Amino acid sequence: MTGRFGTVTPMRNVRVVYRKFDGKLHWHQWMRFLGEDQYGVWLGARKGSVSQRGDEPEITHKQAHVQLFPRDQWFTASFNDVPTRTLIYADITTPVTFGEDEVTMVDLDLDVIKRRDGTVLVDDEDEFAEHQVEYGYPADVIAAAQASCDRLVRAVVEDEPFLTVYKTYLDQVR
Repeated sequence: MTGRFGTVTPMRNVRVVYRKFDGKLHWHQWMRFLGEDQYGVWLGARKGSVSQRGDEPEITHKQAHVQLFPRDQWFTASFNDVPTRTLIYADITTPVTFGEDEVTMVDLDLDVIKRRDGTVLVDDEDEFAEHQVEYGYPADVIAAAQASCDRLVRAVVEDEPFLTVYKTYLDQVR
C-alpha cells in the first residue's frame, strides 16, 4: 500500500513529536502505524505505553489510545479507550509534517475535548491568548487555529471519523 509514508508496513513504529511555536519539544512518544484512510494517518498505542512532555518524566497510559493525523488540517485527534472519561482530545495544531518514520506538528494550545458522557468543551483558551503575544503568532495562524477549533466543536458530535470510524483502529490496539 502506498500512502503518506510511502510504502507502509502495518504495525511499524512512528515517532510522534509535538512542538511549541518557539520550536521547544512538547509531547512526544512512539506509536504503531495502524493504517491510512480518507481522514488521515492512524497510529495507536496499547495500554501501558509511555509518552513524555519535553524532558519531564515519562507517563504511562492506563488505557489504549489511537491518534489521527489528518492531511492539511489544523488539528490532530486522540481517541481513548475506557476507563478514561475523555473519549476524544483534539489538539489544535499546525498541519502535520510527515517524515520517514515521524510525524511532527506545532501545538497551538487550543484543545477540543469530548467526554464519554457527550459533554464537549474547549480548553486552554487562556494559554492560546497568552502565546499569541509571547510567541508572536502571525494573524493567519491565529485565524486558522480558531477556525479549526470552532469547526471541531461541532464535528466531534456530528461527523466522522469522530462517531464510529475510530473504533476500528482502537480495536487494533486493545
